Amino acid sequence: MATGGRLGLVPDDDTSRVWQPHRRPVFQFDNRYSILTHRLVGIYGLKLGLEWRGRWRAGAGGYLMSSGIPAVRPVPAELPTGSVAEDRLRYVVGFGEYVLVGTPRWEVSLPLQVGVGTHFSRYILPDGSRTNSEKTVIWLLEPSVSSHVRAFRWFAVGAGLGWRQPVFVSGELQRELNGPIFYGRAKLFLGDLYKVVRGRQRLFSQQGLDQPYGN
Repeated sequence: MATGGRLGLVPDDDTSRVWQPHRRPVFQFDNRYSILTHRLVGIYGLKLGLEWRGRWRAGAGGYLMSSGIPAVRPVPAELPTGSVAEDRLRYVVGFGEYVLVGTPRWEVSLPLQVGVGTHFSRYILPDGSRTNSEKTVIWLLEPSVSSHVRAFRWFAVGAGLGWRQPVFVSGELQRELNGPIFYGRAKLFLGDLYKVVRGRQRLFSQQGLDQPYGN
């Protein structure tokens, strides 16, 4: 059996459709990891946005590195011998995300982030004092693939993989900052959690999760 659509007939078991027919806000702690100068680095972020019909998401966010990483470039000659340099990175983004395949149980999406921020080196002198280099403005592109699976209506686990590409910067800085990004996360769906708190759903409800289109 099939149902009609603008592009023709769509089978009832087609999983390319998503299940939220309305607009809703999106709020996400977006903590991810990356490889910078051959080291694993945590990058903490927060994203706010809006979702349309369960298919498109857009908004803005901000990120910063959890800690400095040893700089590849040498310490300036005017600093005392024994000084150590760390790279620091902070940036804000605008993001868009398209849900490629989605059901009430799981989804695969294609997020793209365009960011601008600052990069600088922090120098730690032998006496413990610190000084910073001049800040460099950087632009970033971060395409990725993301997915999640709901264990319950209000809780899911997910993962993603992508790439960070600096643009409009020197080749040396580009080599330092480009690299893979990856993450694993737990996701709370606040609307469904609110229904549990209000007693309108059971805590570990599976209601509607195995329907092709949702409820």
